[in-house]
Amino acid sequence: MGTLESERLLLRPWRDEDIEAWVALCADARVMEFFPATVEGAESERTANRLRLLHERDGYGWWVVRTREDPAFIGAIALQRVPFEAAFTPAFEIGWRFFPSAWGKGYATEGARAALTFAFDRLELEEVVAMTATFNHRSRRVMERLGMTHDARDDFENPRVEIGHRLRPHVLYRVKRGAGRTSSEAP
Repeated sequence: MGTLESERLLLRPWRDEDIEAWVALCADARVMEFFPATVEGAESERTANRLRLLHERDGYGWWVVRTREDPAFIGAIALQRVPFEAAFTPAFEIGWRFFPSAWGKGYATEGARAALTFAFDRLELEEVVAMTATFNHRSRRVMERLGMTHDARDDFENPRVEIGHRLRPHVLYRVKRGAGRTSSEAP
């Protein structure tokens, strides 16, 4: 299952050299703005190694993203089971995390489209969700560009965020097989 391709991107399995870039990504306050905290050093390394093992086992999960022209790690695209219980679970979710130097170029949308195509065509999922803090407008725009829909009745309190924290209220977006855009459309 390995690598996914889009017009400008390659989404590939993890390599040893990706760990350092992941650690830097998770320590960047701008990248982690909509997470309760940055994640440092050894904890990020453990997470990267776990994500790598899961990807090797399942053939999907968190892909490393690079452009076709440059082999450098620019971010990651996730397709995974939602790792907590909520009214909408069990479900698969799509997500993304990119270095600020890759923002504003349509990479999150393009990479997520490739992962959605994989989810619907290869895994034969009927629906994929995405979620974020209510005021993360950049990610919400990506979800909308992917053809995902939002119904305020699906909004929820993220159980992985401390009660009372400003990031606990989350929005949920959904896309069903056959809806939204395909990976072959422009970003």
